[in-house]
Amino acid sequence: MEHKFRTIRRFANIAIVVGLMVFAKTAFAQDGDSEMVSAVDTVWVLIAAFLVFFMQAGFGFLEAGFVRSKNVVNIMAENLMDTTMTTVAFIIAGFGLMFGSGNSFFGTEWFFLNDIPAVYPGLTIPTLAFFFFQFAFCAAASTIASGLMAERTDFKADLAYSFFAGLIIYPIFGHWVWGGGWLAELGYLDFAGSSVVHLVGAFIGLAGTIMLGKRRDKVFGKNIRGHNIPLAALGTFILWLGWFGFNPGSQLAADPFPISKIVVTTDFAATTGAITAMFLSYFHTRKWDVSMAFNGALGGLVAITASTAFVTPQASLLIGVIAGLITYYGVGYDYTQSWLFNTIFQPKLIAL
Repeated sequence: MEHKFRTIRRFANIAIVVGLMVFAKTAFAQDGDSEMVSAVDTVWVLIAAFLVFFMQAGFGFLEAGFVRSKNVVNIMAENLMDTTMTTVAFIIAGFGLMFGSGNSFFGTEWFFLNDIPAVYPGLTIPTLAFFFFQFAFCAAASTIASGLMAERTDFKADLAYSFFAGLIIYPIFGHWVWGGGWLAELGYLDFAGSSVVHLVGAFIGLAGTIMLGKRRDKVFGKNIRGHNIPLAALGTFILWLGWFGFNPGSQLAADPFPISKIVVTTDFAATTGAITAMFLSYFHTRKWDVSMAFNGALGGLVAITASTAFVTPQASLLIGVIAGLITYYGVGYDYTQSWLFNTIFQPKLIAL
């Protein structure tokens, strides 16, 4: 037994030495580089990154409130470990694939953060600050998927997909849009990640949902009610707050007028999204469903994220309304009570 422990220690020591050799090659700022860095821009981007990172708590509380009580521990563990697995994966290859120079499909440098420049090209912030901001986005994409597959995902499977989401899936699409890839060359615009972050996370979750099937006890047209509305409310408010780092932080500089506009458009879309979903819920059910207000606000936030820097505050109000409509009719509406279902689909289902 003692010999076995000595062998394990030797392998562990070798692994540590190899790891130190890999990370020792990472480039650090030189004296001349400090003149290219803006302290204000760096602090702004890092504070925004902290807010985005804090959104992991928001996702955790939101999902914990909307699942049944027996699944709370699992969903919170998944949210925590999603962050850790995407961190490791983004360091190993994700950051390099996404932002390294290469071709129109993926980057081919900066793996393990090796040979990164001290200052990120075209910006006035250190590359490590830019890395942390982008890692927080990557973690958000992975956590979105866990919410879609809530109550169905094996914990080991969650660790695996989170790792590969941060290693390959998110970075490849991110390179196409933000790394100078083929979509960017076609003029594709996504300012802060409606597609790069939220749609990628949604598609990962959709693929998993198709494989796993519906939740146990789930009936078509009927929602499984969450067990804790205060938790879901807390998660919604944290996410709403985090979006003020998510969107304005994507300016990647402390430019007063652009970030002020982005804050306003972000808030406006969330506001009208919540109002629209809540009132639609009352119109159809004669009940004020606060959970639909939560979903409507988040729908508005996701919808405005791509265009938040490009549209007027007035337009953001309309974007929120449209998002609230889509959110309610995609999540909250009971189609089994609709005229279309009862007159067309139900007779066919009975005949089968």
